[in-house]
Amino acid sequence: MHVLLTNDDGVMAPGLAALAKAFGRVHKTTILAPDRNWSASGHVKTMHRPMLVWETELADGTPALTTDGTPSDCVALAVLGIVPDPIDMVISGINPLANLGHDVTYSGTVSAAMEATISGLMGIAISLDTPEEHKDQLDYGPAAEITLRLADQIFMRGLPKGVFLNINIPYQSVEELAGILITKQGQRVYRDALVHRKDPRGRSYYWIGGDAPTGVLEPDTDFLALTESYVSITPLQLDLTAHRHRSTIAEWDLKL
Repeated sequence: MHVLLTNDDGVMAPGLAALAKAFGRVHKTTILAPDRNWSASGHVKTMHRPMLVWETELADGTPALTTDGTPSDCVALAVLGIVPDPIDMVISGINPLANLGHDVTYSGTVSAAMEATISGLMGIAISLDTPEEHKDQLDYGPAAEITLRLADQIFMRGLPKGVFLNINIPYQSVEELAGILITKQGQRVYRDALVHRKDPRGRSYYWIGGDAPTGVLEPDTDFLALTESYVSITPLQLDLTAHRHRSTIAEWDLKL
């Protein structure tokens, strides 16, 4: 299997290095990741300027490619010819924080997996549910090994057309995990607040701040799975159509 590794935290991120170490042992692996952090960038594709791609190395000397484009661009560039050999699977991560519920619409990690699916490839987004109180250096090793095991099984079975996977892994050892649950997106509760300040020249500027978001712990959701020490695997699809509401809206008989 030829795996393309990318992320939204930048090519030097330790989560990407952990994936490269795990997959490099058993699979042909190519790395093409952004040269900077694109967290919460959403599904952005660069169309208004040229992009640069150049060779670099990870901290352990593993060869990689990097670009001034977005996570989605990394996948598109690879598929369109930057990577000459056919790619079987795209794995994006490991993100240091979970991507749950509505987060998937903002996540650069998820957007890279989505771009893979648009290109007809299997796409997987991987995130680590790091506890909010954790302040030490993160150990991505267990999550990388879990990703390797899951990727091998997923590759053997294949994914339905137009479907990609959003996988969130508790920050625990493999032995501590309860197992795997196939989940649905939960309800994310955001507590955003507008922070208004003035620069030294008296001009207003703004931050979107506020307390950390939480989630509603409903059955079968990604949120509940993580709280119960399960790896959450949520199948997502490119088709965003609200099919069951089409007939209702058609009954409105809208006019021009």
